[in-house]
Amino acid sequence: MNGLQLYIRLLGTSVRSQLQYRASFLLAASGQFLATGVEFLGIWALFARFDQLQGWRLAEVALFYGTLSVAFAIGDALGTGYDRMGAMVRSGDFDRVLVRPRSTVLQIMGIELAMRRVGRLLQGLIVLCAAVYVLDITWTPATVALLLLTIVGGVCLFLGLFVLQGTLTFWTVESVEAVNAFSYGGVTAGQYPITIYADWFRQFFTFIVPLACVSYLPLTLVLDKEDILGVPPVLRASAPLVGVSFLWLALSIWQVGVRRYKSTGN
Repeated sequence: MNGLQLYIRLLGTSVRSQLQYRASFLLAASGQFLATGVEFLGIWALFARFDQLQGWRLAEVALFYGTLSVAFAIGDALGTGYDRMGAMVRSGDFDRVLVRPRSTVLQIMGIELAMRRVGRLLQGLIVLCAAVYVLDITWTPATVALLLLTIVGGVCLFLGLFVLQGTLTFWTVESVEAVNAFSYGGVTAGQYPITIYADWFRQFFTFIVPLACVSYLPLTLVLDKEDILGVPPVLRASAPLVGVSFLWLALSIWQVGVRRYKSTGN
């Protein structure tokens, strides 16, 4: 509880510091909102031209888009500190993290809560709410809980990817930008049903980077659609927990990297 209170205080400090320059914050958030809005307009234009995509309608794809955008915005905001790991390892500033009597994970995540992601979060929420309004879904407590669990699983998955990106700097020193192909690229791929892709691509984003587990599988259950992959409903309902397991694995690898770290001597 003491660590959690400290983490909340660190986040509060980060938020207050960013709001000192409110014009800058509003411009950054607005830019994120407009950029992701244009992204969704591209999806809308696709369906305006072809009406459906392998049997999927615009409102159904909008549910995928909104859910994953919300999850990514939260995970990206929480994991901003791991983007700085390259500079901290090169300069030796990570030494200060190690000598403090607090968790290294807590300290790195507490460096910054990226408030500019509010723009993407808001845009994703608008699309998600619009999809829920348009779709004829029978909302029960179980369905609502599954949708919320899907978002939580997505947050854990993307946060785990950012943790892995930061962990790799213990070996590479520089931040490995290739990981962005699975984080930023993954959120783009996951905005569509995974079944529209080739088999190798679908298998990679199911068993290696479990994107399908935090988007396609549970959301087909929310939509009450039959899964052409043949996954049983009970597995689809529990699939978002794979995202939680992925974060646990990433944090375990992080601990290995921390033990591997050697100071620059600065």
